[in-house]
Amino acid sequence: MKVANHLHRLSLGLALVASLSLTGCATGPNANPKDPLEPMNRSISRFNDSLDENVLKPVATGYRDVTPDLVQKGVRNVFNNLSDAWSTVNNGLQLKGRDTAESFMRVVVNTVFGVYGIFDVATEIKLQRHTEDFGQTLGYWGVPSGPYLVLPVLGPSTLRDTAGLPVDTSADVVRHLDHIPTRNSAMGLRIVEKRADLLKATNMLEEAALDKYSFTRDSYLQYRRSQIYDGNPPEEEDLPDPSAEPASTK
Repeated sequence: MKVANHLHRLSLGLALVASLSLTGCATGPNANPKDPLEPMNRSISRFNDSLDENVLKPVATGYRDVTPDLVQKGVRNVFNNLSDAWSTVNNGLQLKGRDTAESFMRVVVNTVFGVYGIFDVATEIKLQRHTEDFGQTLGYWGVPSGPYLVLPVLGPSTLRDTAGLPVDTSADVVRHLDHIPTRNSAMGLRIVEKRADLLKATNMLEEAALDKYSFTRDSYLQYRRSQIYDGNPPEEEDLPDPSAEPASTK
């Protein structure tokens, strides 16, 4: 009930922000209809870029350079195993029987035989990952994506994905650790590990993109749409707002 109340308040708040922005913050008649909040989003994106350049990227670079590859892989595997547990729930909510079973078996195999996920035994025996979050579940059941949003620190999102964050957060095992120093260390390590994993991609982006903001926005929206439709989205010209339609079941 508490999570539902938080989700309801957040959804109402974001809907109000979006409504006000649509009337006063759009960039004119040539504005991207998927990004009516562009002026605000660009400001937040600049803040995030500054934070990343001065804090996250240097720390992630140091982590990558100092930490042995085997340790980095083990850390990544542990967090992926925790993610697979939540993916199991979301695959079930999307009525994807095979994906639910495979996600569940990945958790069991990696937890038992992979020493709590340190070793990715499931991938070695051909159990595929089916990563799903609550934003994807909302999209599967027909909730439209709404406008593109850039969140402070968290980065690219949409109104729908942001509304799903409280549910994702409530299911995060790391956040429920009782020992506060351990919990904070694990959360910090996860952030650094994710950023380290993206170092090559972001370096290429900075070198190749003429407008980093637009490239990031378009790539994110295309990526999320592909995720919701399990890699097989319909043609956009046939479906002006593709996220408003539920994805087909496997």
